[in-house]
Amino acid sequence: MKLANPAPLGLFGFALTTWLLSLVNAGFLPGTSVPIVLAMAFAFGGAAQFCAGLMEMAKGNTFGFVAFCSYGAFWLSFALFAKFFGDGVPGAAVGWYLLVWGAFTFAMWIGTFALNRALFLIFLALWPTFFLLGLAPITGVAELTTLGGYGGLITALLAFYLGAADIINEAHGKTILPVGARS
Repeated sequence: MKLANPAPLGLFGFALTTWLLSLVNAGFLPGTSVPIVLAMAFAFGGAAQFCAGLMEMAKGNTFGFVAFCSYGAFWLSFALFAKFFGDGVPGAAVGWYLLVWGAFTFAMWIGTFALNRALFLIFLALWPTFFLLGLAPITGVAELTTLGGYGGLITALLAFYLGAADIINEAHGKTILPVGARS
């Protein structure tokens, strides 16, 4: 039995949720928009992406399993924190939360060196985004959040591209959108 490719589900869940939050961080949407981001984080960025990770495990793809389950868990933890547990938490703690995700993402980025270029670029854009967003509350430099928002928008576009490429290429049975295979 052929299993479906779970990567587009995970990539789209990541891309769309990241896009919405990054619109807030970059200042294109007001902070009052966060509830819609949280809804997306629970359902698509979190739950659907985590499911995609479990499907990657069934296919034997360790990188996809770790990436999708981890970032699905990130979105779930982010939404839970923002909705239920965030009151009274010092900004520095939030900063460190984002910095450790940046460190994790940096390690995952190294794992992409042998994978396709599109995935490499997604993680290359993501780890500095986490660091910018993490340093903002620690340093008190609000402009870092805006820069992190722009980094998130770039990351989301790259993830959306790779998800679309996977779907379109598979549907057509040939490479229409290149993802930059590594040798």
